[in-house]
Amino acid sequence: MPENVFVLGLDDGNLALLRRLPGAADLRFHTLLDISEVRIGYADYRRCLTRAEQRLETFDGSIDAITGYWDFPVTSLVPVLCERYGLPSTSLESIVKCEHKYWSRLEQAEVVDAYPRFGLLDPATAEPALPPGLEYPVWLKPVKSASSKLAFRVRDEAELVRAVSRVRAEIDQVGGPFEAVLERVRLPPAIADVPGTACLVEEAVTGRQVTVEGYRYHHEPHVYGVIDSVTYPDSSSFLRYQYPSTLPPHLIAEVSDIAKRIAVRMNLRSTTFDVEFFVDVDTGRVSVLEVNPRLSQSHARLFEHVDGVSNLHCMVNLALGRDPAMPYRRGPYGMAAKCFLRRFTDGVVRRVPTAAEIARLEAEIPGLTVDVTTAEGNVLSDQYARDSYSYELADVHLGARDADELDELHERCVRSLRFEIDDRGGPDGPEDAGNTVDTAEHDPYPRERAGGRPCAP
Repeated sequence: MPENVFVLGLDDGNLALLRRLPGAADLRFHTLLDISEVRIGYADYRRCLTRAEQRLETFDGSIDAITGYWDFPVTSLVPVLCERYGLPSTSLESIVKCEHKYWSRLEQAEVVDAYPRFGLLDPATAEPALPPGLEYPVWLKPVKSASSKLAFRVRDEAELVRAVSRVRAEIDQVGGPFEAVLERVRLPPAIADVPGTACLVEEAVTGRQVTVEGYRYHHEPHVYGVIDSVTYPDSSSFLRYQYPSTLPPHLIAEVSDIAKRIAVRMNLRSTTFDVEFFVDVDTGRVSVLEVNPRLSQSHARLFEHVDGVSNLHCMVNLALGRDPAMPYRRGPYGMAAKCFLRRFTDGVVRRVPTAAEIARLEAEIPGLTVDVTTAEGNVLSDQYARDSYSYELADVHLGARDADELDELHERCVRSLRFEIDDRGGPDGPEDAGNTVDTAEHDPYPRERAGGRPCAP
């Protein structure tokens, strides 16, 4: 009989990838909570857990695996549900050790020295100030967040005051639900008195940004890929994820070793993980940015293009209690990328590429998938697909022979995908509904062009 795999927040794009996995014909994938129910900032942890338990209880069949690829609350729901049904999973405590940014830093410091200086700040403080030992510039971010939400690069006291003001206004959307998870875990003294709405402040390190993806099966940690995360020039917003990484081999070996040591320290078991780094290629300095007790679904098509199987293969096999045995370089492309079409000022979306336009472009470029992440009528600052500094319009997944061909195909997609947006100025600027920007005629990546080639790491 087919085995039943329940996926929290299952969406159509990843369902298609799951159905292409080896052995998928013997699996049945079921949505356990809709994606809209598990988005950070909108989801109530206790309510999600109750709903998931009710749906599993009413299922007429075997429950063979429970898993998910999204951040909180999915990562914190999976171990609780798996424990109830006796299924393979890492512990809730190991998840929280990774996702609580301050606790994660304390654990990292026990096994590596590759991390920035850091401290805590309470947004409720009347007059916010940097923790002792830190100097500007710094990053301010909630101890729990996702997708760079409420993460701010702060260069002086005035920017710190503005950033803390933004955090105060929105932190309950993230920190409040996370506190419901903290209540389920036995916290060490250094963490017990830190509210879920606190913020981590840390030294602003620089360098190439990469992500190490791996898994731990039984006692042994494995790394199956290193991905470059390329930002827009003069911005922290991502331009693209690129696989395989172009870091020198000795630095790939170093970040892989650090990631495995951290995974063991966090006591991650029967789960995928990804560890993000800044790497200064000139000095060799390596700094851990954050640790995620899950894979990145944003990398799924990259692995499928280059290695022949998406990283979801690891997630599913671990959930079923099996060794993933991830293939290597068996895909049709030498390099792959997920590119983000962004806008850096607010606006009202008047036109997005039509389904027919996208289908035509995908037919012309093998390996291309376009996911529009906004919609006609959207106010960009109100949509979910945004970070602290930009608004996402579309995700462009590409496969190519090499980096040069990736650049060419990316340029072609930018020219072909036509958006029309009425300008509303920057995050603090006045509305100006009379200035319509047509991306078929205006450069959608002005910051990028100023920095040279659009996709070079």
